[in-house]
Amino acid sequence: MHIPKDIATLEDIQLMVNSFYDRVRADDMLGPIFNGVIQDRWPEHLQKMHRFWQTVLLDEHTYYGSPFLPHAKLPVDQEHFNRWLALFNATIDEHFQGAKATRAKWQGERMAEMFLSKLQFYRNNPAIPLL
Repeated sequence: MHIPKDIATLEDIQLMVNSFYDRVRADDMLGPIFNGVIQDRWPEHLQKMHRFWQTVLLDEHTYYGSPFLPHAKLPVDQEHFNRWLALFNATIDEHFQGAKATRAKWQGERMAEMFLSKLQFYRNNPAIPLL
């Protein structure tokens, strides 16, 4: 029996990210959106997500950028974020348990709330998202 360990290394981050995006790509709701935007740039996107989560969870600062901006014009709503969170949390629960795994799920929830709030703001106001 496999007993999940906590997220502790870059290899753990890669497993989390790659497994999660495998689910996203195959999902009937999220797959068409992500595949349509990312197209053949999945390796580049996954590398960026590895760096993002390595920075967030391992405190190894390898990601520099603005995570919201690429999402600013996506055709997504609450139901999409709910699905994203369900897939994300299921991926973490399948592979990991511990403080960092719990933190990853918490961070995912905060990100979903923030992104949805910003998307709704920019859809209802003439402002342009800042870099």
